[in-house]
Amino acid sequence: MEFESEDAATAFYDDYATQVGFIMRVMACRRSEVDGRILSRRLGCNKEGRCNSTKGKHGPLRKPRTSAREGCKAMILVKIEKSAKWVVTRFVKDHNHPLGVSTRERRHKMDEKDKRIQELTAELRRKKRLCAAYREQLNTLMKDVEEHNELLSAKVQVIVNKMKDVESED
Repeated sequence: MEFESEDAATAFYDDYATQVGFIMRVMACRRSEVDGRILSRRLGCNKEGRCNSTKGKHGPLRKPRTSAREGCKAMILVKIEKSAKWVVTRFVKDHNHPLGVSTRERRHKMDEKDKRIQELTAELRRKKRLCAAYREQLNTLMKDVEEHNELLSAKVQVIVNKMKDVESED
């Protein structure tokens, strides 16, 4: 599958997760070493991985609590291609845990932490879109400033050349 943007791929997988009966989690990304832009993104089930240890080198770090993580491998990996399209390069469909029966039942069973995670994820997506728009505006502004600077430099060079001509005439 192809998507126009990373956000479109994320929205698609989030909708898919809702229909199938699990909660999507943004898991990882790979960035360009040149300009820092995102080259690939891994999205998966919120039950991916295992809970971190509660013990440190010098005893307990925090109070033990139950974990929703079950080592689920379900995920999707999207990468940006040279055509600027985001393409699915890996898809793992199978979950190692029961899925919600329906969206309505899933919403009732979802605890407050899961709801908060979804709210924050949606807010993060909105902020990322806003950040991308600001970045585009800043890039345009910087280009305009650079063009203006080049124009001023050219005018200064013309003035310097005229001053040299006047000095040589004297």
